[in-house]
Amino acid sequence: MKTIKRVKKPMSSRTRTYIFMLLPALILFVAFNTVPLITGAFYSLTNYRGYGSYDFVGFRNFIDLFQDERIGKSYLFTFKYAICGTILVNVISLIIAMGLNSKIKFKSTLRGLYFLPNILGGLIVGYIFSFIFTYIIPALGSALGIGFLQNSILASEGWAWVGVLIVGVWQTVAMNTIIYISGLQTIPTDIYEASSIDGAGKWYTFRKLTLPLLLPFISTNLILSTKNMLMVFDQIMSLTKGGPAQSTESISYLIYKNGMDGGQFGFQSANAVVFFIVIVTFSVIQMKLTSKKEEQL
Repeated sequence: MKTIKRVKKPMSSRTRTYIFMLLPALILFVAFNTVPLITGAFYSLTNYRGYGSYDFVGFRNFIDLFQDERIGKSYLFTFKYAICGTILVNVISLIIAMGLNSKIKFKSTLRGLYFLPNILGGLIVGYIFSFIFTYIIPALGSALGIGFLQNSILASEGWAWVGVLIVGVWQTVAMNTIIYISGLQTIPTDIYEASSIDGAGKWYTFRKLTLPLLLPFISTNLILSTKNMLMVFDQIMSLTKGGPAQSTESISYLIYKNGMDGGQFGFQSANAVVFFIVIVTFSVIQMKLTSKKEEQL
């Protein structure tokens, strides 16, 4: 019997174009994302200090993580900040988006103004708010005779996290608002006209029509805002540097501070690996919960 040889078809010019377009992005992704991830995972199994020689210690760094009180405190702060921030960001963003999507004057100008905080860098915004919290608000408190405003909120161990939260929410709201506006514009106006004819009130229309139709965008915003809030760094760096008394020390800031300056490169690499798993787990759970809700609707 004769064997049939398969003739390989030459690669089309379109396919070659797609490959050439994809290659630069793929190379950059591997160089700046995959390689550092693998390198960090490798160093997490060592006692590397960021310089000099090192030895393999296996999973000792991961075991020590769960026995370190400072690590536990930073995780508690980060989770508290992320939960409060995610709720506030999405509630405020949705309210603003509904206002900007209504029939009002200067709608486009207002959308640009609301998006301005997202354009500014996190460190720049943080330093501006640091000046406001440290000098302007205490001066106003002294002038008006309001006692609790006379001291900077950033100097209070119990309330400094609120100052960080205000800045984080103020900056994050911008992007979420744009996403919610995009979602609101996909909802047909005929639905609202039909509900008004049936005598449905605004709250009923919002709860039974707007929210269910907006659920895919809510899901996207929840995942993005949770990830951003968990990875808070710029606001900590510019406002409190983890103080006072390490009360606002986030996981990202602790990894940077002790990993780069504290000679704990291997230990904090293990912390980064665990933190990466936590963020992925949060994202997967949110996606599954919201996808189930969408299927029910």
